[in-house]
Amino acid sequence: MQKAQIPTYERIAIDLASRIYDGKFKVGEKIHGRSTLASEYKVSPETVRRAIKILEDVDIVQSTKGSGIVISSRENAYKYIHRFSNLESIKDLEKQMNSLIEERDKLDEQLFETLRKIMDYSGKLRHTNPLAPIEIEVFPGCSHIGQTISETKFWQNTGGTVIGMKRKGELIISPGPYALIMEGDTLLIIGDDQTYDRVLHFLHD
Repeated sequence: MQKAQIPTYERIAIDLASRIYDGKFKVGEKIHGRSTLASEYKVSPETVRRAIKILEDVDIVQSTKGSGIVISSRENAYKYIHRFSNLESIKDLEKQMNSLIEERDKLDEQLFETLRKIMDYSGKLRHTNPLAPIEIEVFPGCSHIGQTISETKFWQNTGGTVIGMKRKGELIISPGPYALIMEGDTLLIIGDDQTYDRVLHFLHD
């Protein structure tokens, strides 16, 4: 069954009344000022003021300038919270929320770990088959921009063979030794399991 929804200030009033009835605040005692309560409940002082006004209206507390907020009736606190017996206090809701946050963090951590394993496994599969091309982008500043594949001695330096290029959305198959390497190109390369690292080092050297 869905529980009734009530404003935050009234939830705070219920929680304070519960603490009074439980004896955490005793009759005749002063409770924290509005600023302290606002910080404790993580709400604005105005929200606390409205909560205290409710408790004043049902004669649970008295609030006067210079005297602060004084507990006046434990019995009235019981009568007030009894009307909301089907509602959790704010503290209970906070506990539920914190529990859900912890569960979400654990799920996020598990998701990240699973994703890392997938990426690691995919990388191993990529290097397992030497005929499966790897893709490496030519970034700005590469010293080989403007040179042909032959001029760079690409195979001699990397052990990889360029079998294709992606340039401005177009795929160039078997570009040949005289194809220019341009900024923004994506090179499609085949080679052994060390080729990827050698090509990266070569293009960024």
